[in-house]
Amino acid sequence: MTSRERLLAAMRFDRVDRVPVAPFGLGKLAGDSPMAAELIAKVDPFIQSGVPGDIIYGTNCQHDVRTQGDVTTVITKTPLGDLTQRTQVTPITSARIEFAVKTLADVEKYFSIEYVAPEVDASAFHKRKAEIGEQGLVLAGALDAVVLPADLLSPETFSLWWADYPDLMLKLTNLFAARLNDWTDRLCKAGVDAFRIVGGEYASVQLGPVGFDALVVEQDKELIDIIHRHGGIAYYHNHGPVMRFLTRFREIGMDALDPLEAPPWGDADLRQARAACGDKVAFVGNLDDMEVMEKLPFDQIAPMAVERIEAAGDTGFILGGTASGTYTEKAARNFIALVEMFDDFV
Repeated sequence: MTSRERLLAAMRFDRVDRVPVAPFGLGKLAGDSPMAAELIAKVDPFIQSGVPGDIIYGTNCQHDVRTQGDVTTVITKTPLGDLTQRTQVTPITSARIEFAVKTLADVEKYFSIEYVAPEVDASAFHKRKAEIGEQGLVLAGALDAVVLPADLLSPETFSLWWADYPDLMLKLTNLFAARLNDWTDRLCKAGVDAFRIVGGEYASVQLGPVGFDALVVEQDKELIDIIHRHGGIAYYHNHGPVMRFLTRFREIGMDALDPLEAPPWGDADLRQARAACGDKVAFVGNLDDMEVMEKLPFDQIAPMAVERIEAAGDTGFILGGTASGTYTEKAARNFIALVEMFDDFV
């Protein structure tokens, strides 16, 4: 089987010639490096492709961008006044240090924007898909609806407003859901056939089950239904503790879920997770990129990998990391070594 065939078969719970070994992306490897080429050729990678288009603000919105030192300020013009956000970049990371919406008046400013949806451009996706061919599965990066309030509000405000203004949070989320549904439908019609959806963890980690039920379940189910109507793949990313959300994930109906982090970084028990989800959701994970694949010697990783397969089952399971995007050549070599070990068993 090719890597693409193997990944798709695993997500359908079909038999595979071996369990796929699928790091997410290329980590810190240079995309044009020999190491990246070797990794793509020897494992079964998920490769993400960006899709251009501002669906947060649309195309009918003016942004004044200013950079001073390591801080970039974006001032968004609206009919009711400016919205201001700031991002700081360091040699190690970047972080939003001021969020666009800080008050109820700022929400009204956002609502006053005359939204014009961006045009769909799937050329980058098709180019990357042609480059990868049968060596992996290319996924278009996608958002879910709760990302809108999570992007506009600080984590503190996001959590507090769910307690104080749940109707407003639902209004923001459902507004974005309508935009996302239209955007995704048009991408599918442009030939995008696989998506990686991110965002649900904002609700599962910060708001809990009640918030997840209100702001994620039905909205994401509708989004995934659109993808499935076009024959596409919906791959779902949700960091953090997941065990009490498993039946909700099953209801949403994604084809595959990552990263199902093992303790102590998460709470995923693959046996219990499989019992809860049955053959409705394929699992991707659960070897931590940084703490396992990047740090441990292979003779410690190998038995952990075997145990994960025994726990999750050899169908509907894709052995991978935790989608951190931070692994280096050491982890890449360990992913390759897993494939070589499994090939020896076939």
